[in-house]
Amino acid sequence: MRHDEMIGKVQALAQLPDRGTAERATHAVVSTLAERLPSGLARHVAAQLPPDMAAAMREAADASAGRDSGAAGERFGLTTFAGRVAARAGTDEDRALRDAAAVLEVLDAALAPELTERMANALPADIRELLPVGRATQDTGRFG
Repeated sequence: MRHDEMIGKVQALAQLPDRGTAERATHAVVSTLAERLPSGLARHVAAQLPPDMAAAMREAADASAGRDSGAAGERFGLTTFAGRVAARAGTDEDRALRDAAAVLEVLDAALAPELTERMANALPADIRELLPVGRATQDTGRFG
């Protein structure tokens, strides 16, 4: 998926006022996601993204791996995830979570299904719920 197409979809899904806001939200989510994922997995995800998003993801993964002195990714939950996205995007945490769900939905459509599954498996349950597969599992659990 091309960069412009991804940003347009994020803007529409998150009901953001303009492309600049959608761009900030997308980069905030991609960077924060890269910090949480194992660095090798983040690089695999980056390889399937448009160049500027890929660069943001690789930079965050490299910085996180350097701080953590390992390749496992930082350990944090939804509250920290929302806080980091909000700080990077210049918004509040509630808006950051809505934006993150939209960005992750667009990523789900852009990435190979097996890569999305690996990404979901690497995330804690509270962050995984932002992914389309996490929401589907959660909904199935309610009615199953």
